[in-house]
Amino acid sequence: MKRVYNFSPGPAALPQEVIKQAAEEMTNWRGSGLSVMEMSHRGREFTEILATTKADLRSLLSIPDNYKVLLMQGGAIAENAIVPMNLVGHKAQPATIDFVNTGHWSSKTIEEAHKYAKVNVAASSEDKGFTYVPARDTWKLTPDAAYVHICTNETIGGVEFDFTPDVGNVPLVADMSSNILSREIDISKYAVIYAGAQKNIGPAGVTIVIVRDDMLGHALPICPSAFDWQQVAEHDSMFNTPPTYPIYIAGLTFQWMKRQGGVAAMEQVNIAKAKLMYDYLDSTGFYLNNVPAANRSRMNVPFFLKDESLNSKFIAEADQQGLVQLKGHSSVGGMRASIYNAMPMEGVQALVAFMKDFEKKYG
Repeated sequence: MKRVYNFSPGPAALPQEVIKQAAEEMTNWRGSGLSVMEMSHRGREFTEILATTKADLRSLLSIPDNYKVLLMQGGAIAENAIVPMNLVGHKAQPATIDFVNTGHWSSKTIEEAHKYAKVNVAASSEDKGFTYVPARDTWKLTPDAAYVHICTNETIGGVEFDFTPDVGNVPLVADMSSNILSREIDISKYAVIYAGAQKNIGPAGVTIVIVRDDMLGHALPICPSAFDWQQVAEHDSMFNTPPTYPIYIAGLTFQWMKRQGGVAAMEQVNIAKAKLMYDYLDSTGFYLNNVPAANRSRMNVPFFLKDESLNSKFIAEADQQGLVQLKGHSSVGGMRASIYNAMPMEGVQALVAFMKDFEKKYG
């Protein structure tokens, strides 16, 4: 069977080792006679899975002891509401939230936040089609904001923060859905980090929230109990039935990452994969990428064919070569290669080789 490389932006590729292990354990997890899908979330078997998964994530990210790790539902879209409902309450009302708008997902977060607080867009890259990250010295921050929100990687525009902003004593909140665990970060510089799983962690269904202890206990009265971080923390992510199978797969992915050498090793591979893609794009006029080098995403590489009449041919011929899910987002068009942790170097090499052959054929 021909090897297929899945460049989907999410739900995205999983490590082959993880898929094989999950298949082997599908009907009988470690001799228990049970599938993880049918385990009680309060039983000994799943309790073990949950504890190991959280411990491995703490180890991979070097999460300090004064942070809670919550495994929730709803994805980053739900967190767009859950975050303000948990954080604006620690300020006198009406509170203000500062946002840096770097693209589609930042814009969605801003739109949702209007329901819970005053919104200040401290900086935006909309003037250039969301193709860059505004320099920190251009941000117009609110001195007493409830928090500052950033999206560290915009999957559609292929724009990624290459720095952790200093926002003083105001809590920094980051949506890291598409680049968490792909590069080393200093957790202590953030008050809250949240991430949907379906890029670098596992299947859709579980959302990671890493929250500093002093950010707990400020939920607005309208916040549902199941989304109150303090309640979730006090119940060890089991206030309600957690997404058990996605948590299990996330745990297998964390163990796979540890076998690869952890986040530092993954980052070096990600740098090499992205360099291979961007070096080729920069060497040719047949394909175009509009993001400045300093802000290019290592996870999502959007590109356009100079002759867009060839788009359909490109997608069809790529599919024939086992290079799938390369069509760009409908809002921007073109192509997009998502090269998350699970995408091996061989997949990127195969894509670049195909792109070169396609250029020779039609260029």
